Amino acid sequence: MTTELTPAAGRKGRTDPEGRDDRDGRDGREKSNGGKDPTRRAPVRRTAGRAAFRLAFPPVSGLLRPRLLAVSLVLAAAAFLAFCAETAIGDLSLSLADVTRALVGGGDPGTRLIVQELRLPRSLAGLLVGVAFGVSGALLQAMTHNPLASPDMMGITQGAGVAVVAGIVLGWDGGLSTQALGLFGALTAALVVYALAWKRGATGYRIVLVGVGVAWICTSATDYLMARGQQFQAQAALGWLVGNLNGRTWSQIGPLAVALAVLLPTALLLGRLMRTLELGDDVARGLGTRVQTVRVATLLVAVGLVAFGTATAGPVAFVALAAPQVAQRLAGTAFPPPVAAGLTGAVMVLGSDLVARKLIADTELPVGIVTGVLGAPVLLWLLVRANRAGSGG
Repeated sequence: MTTELTPAAGRKGRTDPEGRDDRDGRDGREKSNGGKDPTRRAPVRRTAGRAAFRLAFPPVSGLLRPRLLAVSLVLAAAAFLAFCAETAIGDLSLSLADVTRALVGGGDPGTRLIVQELRLPRSLAGLLVGVAFGVSGALLQAMTHNPLASPDMMGITQGAGVAVVAGIVLGWDGGLSTQALGLFGALTAALVVYALAWKRGATGYRIVLVGVGVAWICTSATDYLMARGQQFQAQAALGWLVGNLNGRTWSQIGPLAVALAVLLPTALLLGRLMRTLELGDDVARGLGTRVQTVRVATLLVAVGLVAFGTATAGPVAFVALAAPQVAQRLAGTAFPPPVAAGLTGAVMVLGSDLVARKLIADTELPVGIVTGVLGAPVLLWLLVRANRAGSGG
């Protein structure tokens, strides 16, 4: 869309200090400059679907995408509705109005007790875990330029799983919490992937390829630990490995909330630098971007998000893979938008948990089973799409 700035209505031309019209002078300047008036403003071009903005304080400028903003608002509303519905469902059903009042401290004491103490930890865990997985997947897919890149496919989730299962089955926790074990396992797996993918730099293709191999190694190690453990230990580890929101407590929510408060702003700050990576490594270096530094920082942020999310609810399958792709297609952007991807992940986790709790009467399935069933077709579609584009082998 192209717009042109013109003089205000009723003004035929500029006037000199004595009130004379300056059209004759402008015509003379146009003739002497080959028909171009140097004092006339050039047309201002605006890219379709974008609007530039600049703030005086804080000194921030950028492009506003109305479609992305609208999609994010709709996803935020959907996530809030799913959050309230998740809190309302239970042995004693509550209305959405009662849940909303209880969330802000209103309503009768019995309703506040049910909502704030019994049901809110589970709902909040689903919301925060979905946001963490969605943003983590968006960062990895943008970094590697590969829609199949996600913590599930690159061994990061599996690395966290090995550490947590080892702590449960072998008792090698050293007094560390589940969150600390998950962070240690995810960081170790990510460092191994990056080190093995390094060859005068680490490209996105090599990171994904090495990550798939590391994922299978970690999966085999987890299976061995499960076979070695006692029955009770194996059942506890299996319930966590599937991805489960049952029995979440406030002690499990706190570390994840703190991690999101620190890592989400960092992920947004990395967004502008990551956009230059979309142009290719050589062009990004020419624009002054430290490619490997940005990649390492992005990898660390993504690992932190998925590690704390996995430690809270287990490796909920396919959320980090599918949420960024769904958000990208809804927003119509060239890369997965982190905020929209996080909101999409929250909607997916909360919606899948609602289905898991109501699919079979008197039985609450782990949320990871439902996300696995819904995410597998997305993975197949991405594989077929990549193959047709000539990048899938």
